[in-house]
This record gives sequence, C-alpha cells and structure tokens, in this order.
Amino acid sequence: MNKLLLYSRLVKFEHTIFAMPFALIGFFLAVMVTDQIPFWKLLGAVVLAMVFARNAAMGFNRYLDRKYDAANPRTVNREIPAGLVSAPKALAFVVVNSLLFVGVSYLINPLCFALSPVALFVVLGYSFTKRFTPLCHFVLSLGLSLAPIGAWLAVAGQFALLPLLFSGVVFFWVSGFDIIYACQDVEFDHRYHLQSIPVQVGVKSALRISVLLHLLSFLFVVLAGIQMRGNLIYWMGAALFAGLMVYQHRIVKADDLSRVNLAFGTTNGIAGVVFAVFVIGSLYY
Repeated sequence: MNKLLLYSRLVKFEHTIFAMPFALIGFFLAVMVTDQIPFWKLLGAVVLAMVFARNAAMGFNRYLDRKYDAANPRTVNREIPAGLVSAPKALAFVVVNSLLFVGVSYLINPLCFALSPVALFVVLGYSFTKRFTPLCHFVLSLGLSLAPIGAWLAVAGQFALLPLLFSGVVFFWVSGFDIIYACQDVEFDHRYHLQSIPVQVGVKSALRISVLLHLLSFLFVVLAGIQMRGNLIYWMGAALFAGLMVYQHRIVKADDLSRVNLAFGTTNGIAGVVFAVFVIGSLYY
C-alpha cells in the first residue's frame, strides 16, 4: 500500500474537513481588515499548519490508544493494531508533524510561533483526557476551536472578538457531535474504565446534552453574524448549518445508533464546508 495513503488513513485525513473550513473563515475575515499581506504565502502556511497540527494530534491519539483499539471490535482494523503501521513509526510521524507545525508557525509571525507549543499541548493532550475525565470531549473541541483564532492571528497578528466568536461556534459544535460519536462505545468504555459523557450519564442523557451544545453553537453563529453585520448570504449559511445540526439529531436515537457515522462524519463535514462557503462568500458579495 502506498505509504502516503497509509498514513492518511492512520490520521483519517478526510476529517481535516471539520476544522479547516473555520480556519479559512478566520483567514478571510482577517484579510478583510488587514492591509497588504502576502496572501498566497500566508494562505499556504495556514493550510499547512492546520494539516501538520491535526496529523500530529490524530497520530498521537492512534499511538496512545493502540491497545484499546486492538481490543475494540469497532477499531481492531485500524492501522496500528492491524500491523500496517508500527507504533514507533506512528510516534515518529507525530514528532515530525509537530516539528513541521512549529516550523511553519515560525515562518508566519512571532506570535504564532510563541503560541505554537500551547496549541500542540492542547491538541496532543486530548488523547490522555479520556482516561480520567468525561469532559474529554471539550478538550477535543478546544483544540479544533483554535483554528479560526490561529488563522486570524497568522494574518492580523493580534487578537480580536470576531474570531473568538467563531471559535465558540466550533467549540460547541465539535463537543456536541463528539458526544454523539462516543455513544457507540459506551459498553467498551465501561469495561475498560474509559471516560466520556455517555459513560457518565447514559446514552439518552448524553444525546440531550449534545442537543444543548449544538444550540449553544448556533447562538455563537448568531453572535458572530451580528458582530460582523452579516448579510443575507451569511444568514442563509447559518440556516443551512443549523439545519444540518438538526438533521443529525433526527437520525441518531438512543435506541438506534446505526447512523452515528452518517451524523458524525458526513453530515458535519458537509455542515462545516457549506457554512464556510457562505460566510466567506458573504464577505465579497
């Protein structure tokens, strides 16, 4: 098997689609308020930084969870337990991508470089949290919520309210759908003493918490729209984003988790891309 394809499968490269659209939102929002920047150079650097950070985070998660993955029938065919990628090579992959992330951050600006170890600490630290706290979903969402802030800082070089509001969108959106995803492993997590909100409160209550988190995500969509004085295109994107969040809750039930992957991967992937297209489009039309 082609090594590039193998490692892309190891880190589920297609799931980059969750954070990348919001990084692009942060990037283009900053472009609109910043004079004379090397547009293509910065855009390329932001995309590379996102890819390297996520590769490191997901690779580390696979490395750290390899024994659990080997014991779980749902994950036994993942690359490390299946013997397609050795644990030392997976760890080397994590180290290389972490160094590349820091290196790209250095090329962007001093602030991004200074904050790069903090970002790595958050995205790598998530993998430990499921061992001791049911709040692990929020550590994951915190890592992904750095995307719009980081992209904004790459261009503007200073903090502002608007990218923080979009980070709020990501934080509650990701934590909400990660709870849905965790529902399918409740029995396994109980057996191996792993923590999650579904383990803590049960699947039915966890799905209710997910609904609440997605309502909070949409609240931040509204706040961001007000802050940026969003036009009709923005609010159309907001409505589609909300509709897709509602859809995933309609197809996943406490007594029927057969469509979790459709809700988790497909629906949320589409939601993020569609929302980003409309938000960025609203800046130019």
